[in-house]
Amino acid sequence: MPEPTKKEENEVPAPAPAPAPAPAPALAPEPNKGKEAGTTPTKDEEEASTPSALPPGVGSRALERKDSEWSLGESPAAEEQDKQNANSQLSTLFVEKPQTGSVKVGENITFIAKVKAEDLLRKPTIKWFKGKWMDLASKAGKHLQLKETFERQTRMYTFEMQIIKAKENYAGNYRCEVTYKDKFDSCTFDLEVHESTGTTPNIDIRSAFKRSGEGQEDAGELDFSGLLKRREVKPQEEEPEVDVWELLKNANPNEYEKIAFQYGITDLRGMLRRLKRMRRVEKKSAAFAKILDPAYQVDKGGRVRFVVELADPKLEVKWYKNGQEIRPSTKYIFEHKGCERIMFINNCALTDDSEYYVTAGDEKCSTELFVREPPIMVTKQLEDINAYCGERVELECEVSEDDANVKWFKNGEEIIPGPKSRYRIKVEGKKHILIIEGATKADSAEYSVMTTGGQSSAKLSVDLKPLKILTPLTDQTVNLGKEICLKCEISENISGKWTKNGLPVQESDRLKVIHKGRIHKLVIANALTEDEGDYVFAPDAYSVTLPAKVHVVDPPKIILDGLDADNTVTVIAGSKLRLEIPVTGEPPPKALWSRADKAIMEGSGRIRAESYPDSSTLVIDVAERDDSGVYHINLKNEAGEAHASIKIKVVDIPDPPVAPNVTDVGDDWCIMNWEPPVYDGGSPILGYFIERKKKQSSRWMRLNFDLCKETTFEPKKMIEGVAYEVRIFAVNAVGISKPSMPSKPFVPLAVTSPPTLLAVDSVTDTTVTMKWRPPDQIGAAGLDGYVLEYCFEGSTSAKQSDENGEAAYDLPAEDWIVANTDLIDKTKFTITGLPTDAKIFVRVKAVNAAGASEPKYYSQPILVKEIIEPPKIRIPRHLKQTYIRRVGEAVNLVIPFQGKPRPELTWKKDGAEIDKNQINIRNSETDTIIFIRKAERSHSGKYDLQVKVEKFVETASIDIQIVDRPGPPQLVKIEDVWGENVALSWIPPKDDGNAAITGYTIQKADKKSMEWFTVIEHYHRTNATITELVIGNEYYFRVFAENMCGLSEDATMTKESAVIAKDGKIYKNPVYEDFDFTEAPMFTQPLVNTYAVAGYNATLNCSVRGNPKPKITWMKNKVAIVDDPRYRMFSNQGVCTLEIRKPSPYDGGTYCCKAVNDLGTVEIECKLEVKGGLSFCRLLLQGVPPNIIDSYLRDLQSSNPEEY
Repeated sequence: MPEPTKKEENEVPAPAPAPAPAPAPALAPEPNKGKEAGTTPTKDEEEASTPSALPPGVGSRALERKDSEWSLGESPAAEEQDKQNANSQLSTLFVEKPQTGSVKVGENITFIAKVKAEDLLRKPTIKWFKGKWMDLASKAGKHLQLKETFERQTRMYTFEMQIIKAKENYAGNYRCEVTYKDKFDSCTFDLEVHESTGTTPNIDIRSAFKRSGEGQEDAGELDFSGLLKRREVKPQEEEPEVDVWELLKNANPNEYEKIAFQYGITDLRGMLRRLKRMRRVEKKSAAFAKILDPAYQVDKGGRVRFVVELADPKLEVKWYKNGQEIRPSTKYIFEHKGCERIMFINNCALTDDSEYYVTAGDEKCSTELFVREPPIMVTKQLEDINAYCGERVELECEVSEDDANVKWFKNGEEIIPGPKSRYRIKVEGKKHILIIEGATKADSAEYSVMTTGGQSSAKLSVDLKPLKILTPLTDQTVNLGKEICLKCEISENISGKWTKNGLPVQESDRLKVIHKGRIHKLVIANALTEDEGDYVFAPDAYSVTLPAKVHVVDPPKIILDGLDADNTVTVIAGSKLRLEIPVTGEPPPKALWSRADKAIMEGSGRIRAESYPDSSTLVIDVAERDDSGVYHINLKNEAGEAHASIKIKVVDIPDPPVAPNVTDVGDDWCIMNWEPPVYDGGSPILGYFIERKKKQSSRWMRLNFDLCKETTFEPKKMIEGVAYEVRIFAVNAVGISKPSMPSKPFVPLAVTSPPTLLAVDSVTDTTVTMKWRPPDQIGAAGLDGYVLEYCFEGSTSAKQSDENGEAAYDLPAEDWIVANTDLIDKTKFTITGLPTDAKIFVRVKAVNAAGASEPKYYSQPILVKEIIEPPKIRIPRHLKQTYIRRVGEAVNLVIPFQGKPRPELTWKKDGAEIDKNQINIRNSETDTIIFIRKAERSHSGKYDLQVKVEKFVETASIDIQIVDRPGPPQLVKIEDVWGENVALSWIPPKDDGNAAITGYTIQKADKKSMEWFTVIEHYHRTNATITELVIGNEYYFRVFAENMCGLSEDATMTKESAVIAKDGKIYKNPVYEDFDFTEAPMFTQPLVNTYAVAGYNATLNCSVRGNPKPKITWMKNKVAIVDDPRYRMFSNQGVCTLEIRKPSPYDGGTYCCKAVNDLGTVEIECKLEVKGGLSFCRLLLQGVPPNIIDSYLRDLQSSNPEEY
């Protein structure tokens, strides 16, 4: 709890308030919440907030419950609060603190706190409290929301607490705490909730005493008791023990609040809610022969017994508390006695006060357990005290329970301690002490204490005695180790107290307190830095204090005892270095780290400095090679300076070696070598580890367990024909390097046989294209590719042909030229850049991991000169006929041709040159393309292609026809009208769209509506007769022309109309016979044989139709299924469904669906087989057909009968 604020020496004490008259025992609910801890209500506020039924001077907190904030004992939480308040003075984190605010009932309010994040490595922790103990994080919900944001530009954390639809009981004192590592800061603020203007206060007693954390509809509500009544401070007589539950059930609702405080009920709202619930009429239960009582009551620490009696002892019973199942433990004990099910709860606490219920099958019964606290009695009364001004006054009493709820009153007005209050309440078990520091005459009054079971009062008289200061204390500055002597003289020979920084000074061998008459001395031998501070001498019984400041100084020192002789620190790269150097000095010296004349700042960098009162730390988060070097530390304070240098050496594992080279390969061995790594990590290389693996494998195998000192190694025992890779690890004193890159794959095998069938594919003036076949024998190493080589004739002499007639050339290797720089996979390659009319020899080699095979030679020299090939045009089949396209479509024709050397091409249209602005022509070595983006009718015609190679010429023709929709007929006229018929004739259109007219479409329109309807389509003649016209109507006609592109855009209409005259015909209505909709039942979708998994619901489905609607009956093994809870039957829109709930193997069998109506009966059957076990379910989920699963399980059962 925070220390009381000390008054200044000359501060005039406030006059004591007049004693209040004896209060009447009124228990009307309080409409407004009282002031929170740390605030003193004014007279006007008290009069406004106190109801007329209460006398003035009696605080509204007199009857608050135990867990509310009026408990003033010095609990561990209060001591922790004192520490936090002290820390908040040393380390301030808030940039903006929440401010006190007010809000009307039903409105919203937001409190904002801001924290600067420049010196913070991570987000600070913030907590919001109501009073001293209620953490609001657990209350977040519909009435309370907590929000936090971070602005990256300003590096500012913003924390918000929003109260939504405030209520009157939300008013009070709140606290906001923020912590970061060893830093702490807090602030308090008040919330005032005013009633809405013109409304009468409506006090919700239940909401004020709501149980917290129920997790239901009230979750998120603030939980505090602010509506308890004031009561008269008078001793209470002991009352016999009563059942509070029975008392509440029979009491007037106006007496609920009085009973709650009198009998220690901490959750009045929960009790009232449960009382209302228990008054409901319980329905008769089929599962329970005897249900739980409506409520149970037990004293705190006692034992309670819940008993139910089951109608069926086989039913499974489960017990629940607040919806959570209760498991057996030392606290909860379960017993079974016949049909009785019993649960014991041992050592009942306030947390056991809740709703309990027990389930049996689908039914449950519930009850309420109320844990009552015994009344608190005053066992030791207060005693009257006389004191002088400035003295410390303690009013002490004892109660019957430890840490009980006790309220203190001064002249009938409740004492509310706080940071600014002179009153402090101390609790030591059953002992409660009211402490008044520096008593004044205004403290003379009648003080009383009240509990839930009694009260006590005493009078305090304070007298003032004048005091003069003859010699005051003086400030001193002392070197470390010297003597400190503080001396003062006052006018009275009285004792006094010495304090340092607000704490009492304790005598020791080094510290002596001397009092001789009116002289007081404080002597400290061998001054230490801890002796620095503010010293105050306070004469007893007086509010006068004599202050003095003592300042102890000491030159800075750097302690390097923990380092090597040369002050060298070795760190492994990648690890974190935290070099803490102890330092001394008073005042604490300021440390500055530097490297190469560059200062290392404090902050959040990778390399940073951290300063503490007794040490300075150099931090390197992730050490790197470049961090090695000499670092300097300088200390400085007002007493001197100090300097030291520290060498930091960063060592690391070596770099990985370069990928090894395999220089030679045998059938099961190879020889490899490598180069040492470029960087040895700052430590000499001790040796190497060698690993190998198969190329297609990912598992490496180490070949040596002793370090290899050389850079050459010979792996052995490899499998012939398998590709391998090898890699190297370098090792130094720090560890093993990362592996080198794998070597190129190699195969311990011989080369392949030579390629076969080497032949010339084509020859030009500068190139020769060769082709060949793969080797006959490739071997297990495979084939990586081919190398094609050539040399010019005359570079060397050739031997005679061998027995097979093929020339064998014995040429030096330097005479052969490699045609392909990289290996080729194909068996065809073109040698380029050859001089014309030259003769070359060609050979090809097959290459694999073991090397190149023997070469395959071409049998004779090749002359580099292109061969003339006559041209030939290959017209596609679809272009041999007329090529037809519509106007606007694209024309893209590709005509391949042959000929060497590259032929000359010429296009003509209808014997004239082609306009290249309208038609695009693109030519290549093997084909020519004619392209028209948007065809027009003018592009129609005959296109001639000529291909010429030297004196050889080839020609071809293509007919292209571009068509469009035709124009309308020229003239349409009515030739004759008779009866219901009209004869029409027309003249074909002038424009046929460059295509033959394929037909005509004739439409008619009534003169009244002029809506056109098609009468005849695709008509080929130029005259037609229109029949079945309506008598009495007048018609117009129009005709469209049609070709392969469609109808003409416009139509030609008759100029005259045709009138169909009436001739008086009589209309007869047709006779219709009634249709018989009746139908015998018939299954449209049959039942199918089904496999089901034991424990999982299964359904059988079919569909039936019939009129009248048939009656559906389900049968199992020819027995009707009626009123069986394991089956559910549905019928919707003719779809019939039978659902089998959690079937077992006994539910298997033949199921039948029967449909009956007046016209007949129909049945359909299927078989259901229920499979059990995880294997069947798992195989079914994997998509295995049921018949295969069944056969598999039968075989498995026959092979292992003991396991099934």
